[in-house]
Amino acid sequence: MAGQIWTFANWRLTTAEILYHMPDYPGLLQSFVWQEYDLAPGYPQLEKFLDFWSSSLDGAVHSVSVSQARRGLYDHWRMADAAFTLH
Repeated sequence: MAGQIWTFANWRLTTAEILYHMPDYPGLLQSFVWQEYDLAPGYPQLEKFLDFWSSSLDGAVHSVSVSQARRGLYDHWRMADAAFTLH
């Protein structure tokens, strides 16, 4: 990423769903959701987390799906009209 300026304004809320093989049952997949501010397209924070995962955890990563919130998504708040609880 030579020449790219890293300012916080360029960082976006990033969500990654990580599917991984359970260590005791490798035929089953488990889902883990990771969320952090990160910088596309290199995703340095996600890369750092996945490096930690592969070096420290037993579950082998199957796939990673990444999405980012668009800029200005949280600029405006509004009150909810109603709240419901489902059992």
